[in-house]
Amino acid sequence: MRIVAKIGTSSITDANGAIAVSMVESLCAQVADLRGAGHEVLVVTSGAVAGGVAALGMTARPSDTATLQALAAAGQSRLMSHYNAALDKHRLVGAQVLLVPNDFIDRAQYLHARQTMLRLLELGCIPIINENDAIASDEIRFGDNDRIAALVAHSVNADLLVLLTDRAGLFTADPSVDANATLIEHVAADDELMSVRAGSTAGTVGSGGMASKLSSARIASWSGVRTVIAAAKRADVLRDAVSGVSGVGTTFTAHDRSLTARKLWIAFAAQPAGSVTVDAGAQNALVSRGVSLLHAGVVHVQGDFGPGDVVDVLSESGDLVARGLVRTDARAAGAAAGKKSSELPDDVPTELVHRDDLIVYSAS
Repeated sequence: MRIVAKIGTSSITDANGAIAVSMVESLCAQVADLRGAGHEVLVVTSGAVAGGVAALGMTARPSDTATLQALAAAGQSRLMSHYNAALDKHRLVGAQVLLVPNDFIDRAQYLHARQTMLRLLELGCIPIINENDAIASDEIRFGDNDRIAALVAHSVNADLLVLLTDRAGLFTADPSVDANATLIEHVAADDELMSVRAGSTAGTVGSGGMASKLSSARIASWSGVRTVIAAAKRADVLRDAVSGVSGVGTTFTAHDRSLTARKLWIAFAAQPAGSVTVDAGAQNALVSRGVSLLHAGVVHVQGDFGPGDVVDVLSESGDLVARGLVRTDARAAGAAAGKKSSELPDDVPTELVHRDDLIVYSAS
């Protein structure tokens, strides 16, 4: 079995914000155990910025981008040194892999990154993956490692994605404020994963949250990858997730729908720059016939997007129908809304969103 295990900042740092060496050692020991059982494991880890904060003696995590990127550069090497030391004890070799969104958007970059990770597995290495926060821009970045983990799981054809967090999984309510909250152990492939309410606010040392993990679980599910959200501090959590032990956390069943990495990025990882509202006829055509979105079906345009940006496609009642890459800017789209193709200026593409760049969510 091929497994991607992701651990978040809140789980891999101590109360003072420094790297929790004991947690790194525990994770690596579990990785070694899985390797001994014949499994392949890739680790996606947070903690570079937090490591930089601790290394430089800061009392709080700053918020400006330039400082955060500098801290990531200072902390990444320290983070890797802990992983290397822990893996050395099990005669395993860690290999640092730093990724940016373009590694999943650009086809050549995607194939190159995929080849590197697969070759590392062939060589017996443990890929230790993180976002390249030191150079990622505000406009084009993941923002948290949950999405990276899901996209990596898709890229390497993983069988299982385990998202390790400071909670035991997804609950019916926030267990910190509701004593009656219970663990949701199983989410079926046909459930509306994104409709489950969950807090999106991350802790003070991290950038993710349960909403991010739900989104990532859906990315993985639509890639055909079973996903488990579980507590990082649970004993033998990786082994139990592999074995499907009851109560290990929240398990999301793999979907039989499979998307390309590019479409997964459009559907779940990219930040929409605006939205277009379509009439009932266009909505029906998108959902039932899988066609491109034409300007004639658009009734409203919102946002300040340009060609190549991601936009939400909404029904007239405001429901999310689809998401896609637009082929023109918001001004031109607004002017062309409701017009037939024969009425468009020569410089406006016939299709607002081509079907190859369109992900349809709604089935109704």
